[in-house]
Amino acid sequence: MKGYRKILIAVNGSKEVLTQGLKLACDEKCWVTVVKVLPPNEGDLNLVGVKNIGDVLNSNCNKEIAEINSVADSEGALVKTRIEEGDVHKKIVEVAEAERCDVIIMGARKQRTWLRKFFGDNVVEKVVNSAPCPVLVV
Repeated sequence: MKGYRKILIAVNGSKEVLTQGLKLACDEKCWVTVVKVLPPNEGDLNLVGVKNIGDVLNSNCNKEIAEINSVADSEGALVKTRIEEGDVHKKIVEVAEAERCDVIIMGARKQRTWLRKFFGDNVVEKVVNSAPCPVLVV
């Protein structure tokens, strides 16, 4: 896998994807962007009884960033971290286009129920079909 300069690692909660992606990036000596996509916020936030909802939402993002940076430090890599909100497959493709990435690395769940297969709720397939670059699935 020669010739990659920018890698996008899409994390889904599994540290294995991030670890494997960072190992590849270190071997290739690439720039690394890590993206975590949060589902869109639905509902009326004024009804939850929290005085400053922004602090609550930001604290979760800070926790995610700290975990990503911790794994990156253990691998000896420098990463640019982006937390996005929206449809997962659309945001991954948007970030790959914006960052001009040469490859997207993402994980896939090992077990899929027949219901998910039937209704096509597969983020990996959607990213592969619309990505501007190759997709490596871990």
